[in-house]
Amino acid sequence: MKKILFLFLLTPALTHAAVEAFEVGPNNTDQLPKGKEADGIIGDFILRNGHITAVISGNQPLRRANMSTFYGTGGITPGCLYDLTLNNRQNDQLTIFAPSGQRGDVSHVRITNAGGKDSLTAEIEVVVDGARNSGLYKKHTYRIDSKSVGVVITTTYRNESKVIRKGTVDDYWKPSGKRGTFQGVRWIDAVDSDDRGAYAVGWLNDAKRLSGLAKHPGELTLKPGESKTFTRILAVGTNPASAVGRVVSYASAKSGGILGFVREEKTLKQLSDVIVHISSGKESIPAYSDNGEFSASVPPGEYQISFSARGRKTVNSKVNVVENFTSSPLRISMLPLSGVAFDIRDAGNKDTPCKVQFIGTGKTATPNLGPQNRAHGCVDQWHSETGKFKVALDPGTYRLVITRGIEHDHLVRAVKVKAGAFTPVVGTLKRSVDTRGWVSTDFHNHSTPSGDNQCGTNDRIINLAAEHIEFAPTTEHNRIYDWTPHIKQLGLAKHLSTVIGLELTGPGAGSHHNVFPLPKPQPFAQDGGAPVFQNDPRLNAISLQNFGGWNPGRWVHVNHPNLTEKFWDRNLDGQADGGFAGYEKYIHALETQNYLGNDILATAPWRLARRGTSESVREVREFMWLQMLNQGHRIPAIAVADAHSVYGNGVGGWRTYVPSSTDAPAMIDPKEIIRHAKAGRLMLTTGPFLQVTHRDAGPGDTVAAKGRAVTLKVKVQCADWVDIDRVQILVNGRQAPKYNFTRQSHPTFFGNGTVKFERAIEVKLTEDSHLIVVAIGEQSTMKTGYGTSSYAGLKPCAYINPIWVDVDDGGFKPNGDTLDWDLPVGRQNAKTIRALLKARNR
Repeated sequence: MKKILFLFLLTPALTHAAVEAFEVGPNNTDQLPKGKEADGIIGDFILRNGHITAVISGNQPLRRANMSTFYGTGGITPGCLYDLTLNNRQNDQLTIFAPSGQRGDVSHVRITNAGGKDSLTAEIEVVVDGARNSGLYKKHTYRIDSKSVGVVITTTYRNESKVIRKGTVDDYWKPSGKRGTFQGVRWIDAVDSDDRGAYAVGWLNDAKRLSGLAKHPGELTLKPGESKTFTRILAVGTNPASAVGRVVSYASAKSGGILGFVREEKTLKQLSDVIVHISSGKESIPAYSDNGEFSASVPPGEYQISFSARGRKTVNSKVNVVENFTSSPLRISMLPLSGVAFDIRDAGNKDTPCKVQFIGTGKTATPNLGPQNRAHGCVDQWHSETGKFKVALDPGTYRLVITRGIEHDHLVRAVKVKAGAFTPVVGTLKRSVDTRGWVSTDFHNHSTPSGDNQCGTNDRIINLAAEHIEFAPTTEHNRIYDWTPHIKQLGLAKHLSTVIGLELTGPGAGSHHNVFPLPKPQPFAQDGGAPVFQNDPRLNAISLQNFGGWNPGRWVHVNHPNLTEKFWDRNLDGQADGGFAGYEKYIHALETQNYLGNDILATAPWRLARRGTSESVREVREFMWLQMLNQGHRIPAIAVADAHSVYGNGVGGWRTYVPSSTDAPAMIDPKEIIRHAKAGRLMLTTGPFLQVTHRDAGPGDTVAAKGRAVTLKVKVQCADWVDIDRVQILVNGRQAPKYNFTRQSHPTFFGNGTVKFERAIEVKLTEDSHLIVVAIGEQSTMKTGYGTSSYAGLKPCAYINPIWVDVDDGGFKPNGDTLDWDLPVGRQNAKTIRALLKARNR
């Protein structure tokens, strides 16, 4: 029987330290805090004492923490709290704390108390004059003292108008991890709790210490000439309980504490994987052991405490915290860890990145390994930069599926995990698909610098390597960034290469565009020195092509485009107006495939989508692209993941293969990739590896057809978890029945090994034609490789960019065929489209 000793004590007093406020300039950027969400730049302000560092954004043009703090033209946020971290951790997890939802222009941000050697406080003031805010004056002050482990924020509103003003005083803050309220204090954890950074906010009766916790001020109502002031403290900790405890300690002397040591039974190893849940009534808050220790300050009362960790048996107890009461430390003993120890190698017996799915079998539940935006434990998967790693699991039986992208066969292992032990799993991932001369690329992905997601950059890199992407430009939203240091840090340089790039993003017709290569990011500048979005897509494309100087070798493509708007109906009013004339001259490709969808064989430009009781009309981008090709818009298509997570919208669903003179990722030449991509030498796929040639020509090439016929050599390879059952040749976008080959109609054409299809097919033509070969598994899915993730529902599908066939040696002439549908315009009505689809049996 385990012995558990509990302790009740006051939180130890923090030692006094120097407190200061200063502006960040070119020569002191090393003073800015670090961390996953650190966003400080030159011109911001720092508040610092011996315990914490905070960054207040300066009053600078277009200042914002990232693209997604607030969307829209008024989305700038000078005068807000961007970063807050413990000095000994340098682990900022805060994107923004905007007091009372502060956004838009401010009158000034300035230091009102610089602190220093003989001062106990420092303060920064932010003012929005009533003259620029419709008569509503606002002031926010950020203050710390020498003992602070949080920032005290006081807001004053004054109504200088002649009418009553009403509004909310709710603060806007991010991260977006687990959140809750405990003892009247709101808390938010880091998105990935393993990052060990959390924040808590408590409203105060006064800015002074021990003034007591106050209720939320509620809605603000001010008569003309009236003013109101309210204060809160934003505290930081390594876990929610420690952050809440610091709020409680600042506000009230009536608190006690819980301190403990967590060890492993027999070995006495200090544990850092234990979640300590502290509960009172219906409220609960987590703490985490750190090198075998944990602590929390809480108000007096009775608490239930549980100590849990995946792979260890949970320990429960009760604690009665008494005000100002101190006792000896609480000591917790937990059973040894259980789980699986992996040693996965490639066919050359070398260590390899990989992905593992965990499925509980029998009476064992499928485990939840963590949030979907991290690599090491995302829902029921684990993405690893190496083949040697351990995953903690509760005792039980499991089915493991191990993969590395679509070129490798998969492994399946049934394992039994026993308490206190790790079950070894050894295996070799065979690269069965021969892709020599081509590399696997994805031109569009994101991590936390983009702002619209909080997937760690290292997590994104691991995700790319585990899914076997070999070239991935850095394309964060509106921020010039470079993934190279992350790739090197993870030891993945031999598996993955990148180049500096950007996604320029904004609302409306201006669209989203990806570009690479770009000059190096400007350190400590807004958005890394990225260009500013404009409302005309042509101007954005031109701006990107010329950024930092004209670069004819640069790549620009449009992301998930609204093709109707871009090429046929600029204002989407239902009347054809030619779209944005000339736009195709400024882009090198468009994304026909982005994240989900398998519609290259669709027979209509529209589909209906239902959300709740409403029905809307959506573009079928692949069909419209085929219509475009027939009108002479010779724009290559690419496929991307546009990943914002790891599980779900991660990497791997769609990708693009591009010719390369080297098969070694570390030696990939971006210039060569761009040159081939601009020429349309591209193959898009979810799984099959499709090769199509006519003599020495392939996708993107123009060939002459002697005798008005060409012979296409078509070869399709698949890993052992991917299959196809149909090969269709599109002639000028049409699905000619005589070039439709299925397992049912042509069973001898298809194989069951790695090579699924290999034939020479003569295609007879009557006019200049673009030929697109499609390989698809209409009766298959990608579930084996993706399990419960979104990509499981995709069908195995691959298609090439067109081979252009000139039948009369007079130069290629598009035939203008609209494929039985009018060229698209806006304002499509769901009822009308439904009727048209029904009438055409689509």
